[in-house]
Amino acid sequence: MADESTRAPAEEPAAAKPVSALRRLRYLVPVFLFVALAAALGVQLLTGEPGKVPSALIDKPVPEFALPPVQGFEDAGGFASADLGQGEVALVNVFASWCGPCRVEHPLLMALAEAGTVPLYGINYKDTPADAERWLGRLGNPYRLMGADLDGRAAIEWGVYGVPETFVVDGAGRIRHRHIGVLSRHDIDETIVPLIEDLRE
Repeated sequence: MADESTRAPAEEPAAAKPVSALRRLRYLVPVFLFVALAAALGVQLLTGEPGKVPSALIDKPVPEFALPPVQGFEDAGGFASADLGQGEVALVNVFASWCGPCRVEHPLLMALAEAGTVPLYGINYKDTPADAERWLGRLGNPYRLMGADLDGRAAIEWGVYGVPETFVVDGAGRIRHRHIGVLSRHDIDETIVPLIEDLRE
């Protein structure tokens, strides 16, 4: 009897080992998957071009939307999908006064507008009306028309991840290019302007 009682506890850990290993494996699999996904995204960010993220809307008509004017700019009217696709290539820029990168790219948008390179339209994303008015009053308004997307619904329709984002829309009202993030002089000179010229031919 004594021998049997001493053997019984020795058998329990042996039976418990596979269960313990399975439990450990169950917890480790999600960790491995997360690390693999993070590594893949890291490689894409380091080696890819984040400003050229694919969009399901490329070569599709602009989504239907109608936005009221930004406070302080009511005389120009709001901005709607009907304003695009009138035979003129255009840029649509999604911006906000609280967006640091928007401030960085704003002088380039002002220069485009002043040069008459392309008509710019703005979607003011989830901004406080008074802040948007103050920001545009201080930095200038490069937009032919702009609308206040107070609840972010229009930006969702455009598939916007975050601000700023800029879209090239052809004369037929189709989205032909999407740039995520701040525009640089290189982006404008090497990608945006050449595409606009090609679309005008």
